[in-house]
Amino acid sequence: MAIFRSRYKYKDLGLLILRFGIGLMFVLHGWPKLTGGPEKWEQIGTTMQLLGIDFAPVFWGFMAGFAEVVGGALIMLGFFFRISCGLLVITMLVASMRHMTAGDGFAGYSHALEAAILFLSLMFIGPGKYSLDKVIFPSKKDRRIY
Repeated sequence: MAIFRSRYKYKDLGLLILRFGIGLMFVLHGWPKLTGGPEKWEQIGTTMQLLGIDFAPVFWGFMAGFAEVVGGALIMLGFFFRISCGLLVITMLVASMRHMTAGDGFAGYSHALEAAILFLSLMFIGPGKYSLDKVIFPSKKDRRIY
């Protein structure tokens, strides 16, 4: 079959599909957190106590929702990609810790941990050629001298 002999010439299309799908899911997953208001943010933000951070839980809860919604949107666009992935790695590791310490078991924390692994991997892979980062911040080899 030709697809197995393609030498991964469609890898950038695959990255686009992955970025768009995962980014959209995180926008949808984070939207209720972001729009939940100060009570919801405080509830989420108290998770930071696991790291010894017991101040400003409303801020931390808002940032968790913000990271998921805005980070997901930026990942879809491939814009500020590595920064967005980094913020989501941190967010997902904290979420994993929360589920682990709550006794939710593997099924409770596996989704967040899998997402952290995914975003960490994407930080190293990059957004691919179908991204705003590629257009706005081209590498030296991609720049044309006129």
